[in-house]
Amino acid sequence: MPSALDEPGVRDRVVTFLARTGLTERGARVVPLTGDASDRRYFRVLVPGDHSRVLAVHSGPIDFSVLPFVNVARLLHEMPVPVPQIFGHEDDLGILALEDLGDVTLQAHLGAAPSTDHVALYRQAVSHIATLQKRGADLASDRHVPYGIAFDVEKLSWEMDFFVKHFLEAYRGAILTDGDRAALRAELTPIVEELAAEPRVLCHRDYHSRNLMLHAGELFIIDFQDARMGPDTYDLVSLLRDSYVDLGPQLTADLIAYFLAVTGRPSTEREFLPRFDLMAVQRNLKALGTFGYQTAVRRNPVYIQYIPRTLRYVHDTLERYPRFARLRELLAEHIEELR
Repeated sequence: MPSALDEPGVRDRVVTFLARTGLTERGARVVPLTGDASDRRYFRVLVPGDHSRVLAVHSGPIDFSVLPFVNVARLLHEMPVPVPQIFGHEDDLGILALEDLGDVTLQAHLGAAPSTDHVALYRQAVSHIATLQKRGADLASDRHVPYGIAFDVEKLSWEMDFFVKHFLEAYRGAILTDGDRAALRAELTPIVEELAAEPRVLCHRDYHSRNLMLHAGELFIIDFQDARMGPDTYDLVSLLRDSYVDLGPQLTADLIAYFLAVTGRPSTEREFLPRFDLMAVQRNLKALGTFGYQTAVRRNPVYIQYIPRTLRYVHDTLERYPRFARLRELLAEHIEELR
C-alpha cells in the first residue's frame, strides 16, 4: 500500500521543507505516521543527535497568522494545558513543524496499563476539561477563534443531517421518504434546541482517547483546531462515551462525580446525568455520521470497528428515557442494533 509520502505533491513539499530548514544536510529521515479523519498528513522527522519533530502537512498552502490551530494553541498555552509546541512553519508548502509527543495515545495506553493507572489518567483528562472551562471563561476574547463560533442550532442540526445522510443512507442503505425525514427531524430538533440553549463554555470539540497523548508521564491535548463554545457536558461526553474505548459504568459514574467536584458544579449527579445523556445522544449520532462518511464516501474502513460500541451507547441511552421512545422507534426501522 502506498504511504502518505507517495501522494501527489506531498513528497516534494516535505523534501523542500527539509532542505529549507537545514534538516537535509543533517541527515534527517522521514517516517509516515497514521493520520486522522482530516485531509492532513503527518510525518515524523528523525534527526541524528537531536529531538525528532512531527510535520503536519495540509492539503495546500496555509496562512500561519490566521490558522485556527495556531490561534487555539496560543489560547491553550496561556491557560495553560499541555499541548504540543509549534517549532516552525512554511506557509507556501502548507507545513507546520510540531513537537513530537510520541506514539502513545490514551487509547493505546489503556490496553497495556493496569486499571489503577486508567483512573489516574482519566482524572487528569477530566481536570484538563475543568481547566478548559474555567480558564476558557477567564480568557474569553474575540482575538481567539473559538469564542466566535458555537454549537448553535445550525451546527448541531447540520451534524444530525450528516448522520442521516452518511450513516443511515450511505452506510446502512436506508431509503427514507419525505415523511421519514420529517418524523426524524421532529424528534431530533428538540434535542438540538435544548442543547443549543444551554450556557456555553469552551469546548475542545473532539476530546477523546485518540486525541490525548501520553508524553513524559502527562496527557497532552492534540487536534484542538475546531474548539468552540458549547454545553459543559460536551467534552465530558466525548471522553466518557468514547467510541474508541469502553470505560464501564462504574468508572464512568466515578469520573462524572469527579468532574462535578473539580468544576465546583452546584448540580447533583441526578440533575446532571439527564443533560449528560442528552448530549451523548447527539454526540454519538454525530460520531456515527463521521464513521459512515469515512467508510462510504472516503473508502476508509478503519472506523467500522468503532460502530458497534457507538451504537450500543445510543441504544442504552435511548432506552433509559421515555422521551426518546419515538426516536428509538424511528431509528430502529433502519438500525437493527437499536431494536
